[in-house]
Amino acid sequence: MEGDAASPNILGETKAGYVLSNVAEVVERILTFVPTKNLLRIASVCRLWRNCARRVLRTQQRLTWLSASGSSVYEEHVLLRTMADDLEKVYLLPQTALLMVDGENFNFSYRQKKAKKCENEVESDPVKKLRRLLPSTCDVVGIVASGIVVTPSGSASSPPEEHEEGEAGFSLLFPAMDGVTIRPFHFCKKTLTDSAMEEAGLINNPDLKVVLMFDYETWKAGRFLNKLLEPLSQNNVLIVGGQVERAFSNNTTCCSSGSFGAVGLTFSGSKIQGASVLVDQDVGSPKAAEATIQRLKAANIPERNTMGFMFACVGRGHNSYNNQRNVEATAFRKIFPNIPLLGFFGNGEIGCDRIVKENYILSETDADGLQHSFTTVMTLVHFG
Repeated sequence: MEGDAASPNILGETKAGYVLSNVAEVVERILTFVPTKNLLRIASVCRLWRNCARRVLRTQQRLTWLSASGSSVYEEHVLLRTMADDLEKVYLLPQTALLMVDGENFNFSYRQKKAKKCENEVESDPVKKLRRLLPSTCDVVGIVASGIVVTPSGSASSPPEEHEEGEAGFSLLFPAMDGVTIRPFHFCKKTLTDSAMEEAGLINNPDLKVVLMFDYETWKAGRFLNKLLEPLSQNNVLIVGGQVERAFSNNTTCCSSGSFGAVGLTFSGSKIQGASVLVDQDVGSPKAAEATIQRLKAANIPERNTMGFMFACVGRGHNSYNNQRNVEATAFRKIFPNIPLLGFFGNGEIGCDRIVKENYILSETDADGLQHSFTTVMTLVHFG
């Protein structure tokens, strides 16, 4: 039992009221069925409920995602409306959020179109609205790409969809997880220093296992991307990602409009496992794509609390498979029926054939060997 029982006018002078205001085991069990936003509200009722809510929050260590596609009836991107509705229903407190949206429909200025208006005025800056939807303590890394790969929200076994054009996006939400450290980074020419890389966990970090890295406009910058990749290329680290149209993060002052840089996340800790394969530009049939993705099975990565990522060139998709669509996502689902797949179509890919598990590396390469075009990087990341 714990002190500061709820007042009778809240819980009632009944046996049920007595149990709910005094028996922590019962209260805690009930609170496991309450979505996180409501759980945080409930925590203000009394000390018992607050302590029970805190314990429940610590058990919510499975990542989740919210995705959307198809034109929104509102004057904003379809993902924004989905997040506004569905964040009320999730069972975790986001510490980090990775967002990806299509560039055609996600504008940093007000999007004018004939549509049903929201009851409240639409926020003219979609990035500001995203930050308002998420907890103020949540680190946000967002990218805008030419096309988006999503698994519909709600079920990991739902067929993933390759949206080479059209409105689509997702938000991947990471809670605090025991044995896992997640650090965001955002670098431009003004902020890329050794000390900043060390703070992000990219160098001098023996526990680093996986890096998701997304660069933008780096063709303007000579060896900017290589400076990020070189310390990682020969280490036992899985690094995957690609070149995108734009990026945004909590670090709003990092670089000015039209500049170049890179954003991403580092994942460190003994529980992290990762593997990736490169679907080469010569792969041009569904059978060959499936055979390549099948190589990920060699990692023996558990399906629980695992995310699949697909980073493909805008030149692939239906262009590589005689106008057949969704080939690579369908092959992934056939091989991994219970792992969600998220990703994008971009202007260049980062990755190689690599398994990071204990001290085993499938292949080694240098920084240039991690950069590709007309390929797809298919990846698994397990969070314990």
